[in-house]
Amino acid sequence: MKESRLLVVTVVLSVLLVTLHLADDVVYGFESGGVSYLIAMPVLVVWLYGGTVLAGRRSGCMIVILGSLLGMAVPFLHMRHNGVSDEIARSSGGFFFIWTLIALGVTALFSLILALRGLLSSRRPTAD
Repeated sequence: MKESRLLVVTVVLSVLLVTLHLADDVVYGFESGGVSYLIAMPVLVVWLYGGTVLAGRRSGCMIVILGSLLGMAVPFLHMRHNGVSDEIARSSGGFFFIWTLIALGVTALFSLILALRGLLSSRRPTAD
């Protein structure tokens, strides 16, 4: 599979995992779920646009790099200090909550690597 297709797939998966995680944040009370919480929608749309429509372009790679860095920050923000609380970990949805954090970190890091490779390969002069 070409790297550009892999990038599209990983960005779409990352955005899906972020939306699932945002819903979990509201369910577990980390966020209130108010209208201000919808600010994430335009950010996710830009990340998705950069990874799908602008795939293979420098601007798309830059957008994916920024989105991937944000996506990678989510697991670190939840795991800082003492990690996920025992109450959440032992709840009925705890496995899904933690799995989503891990899967998001993996797909975001993989997207970051692919976008960096795409950005670096676009800078290299082509031999004619």
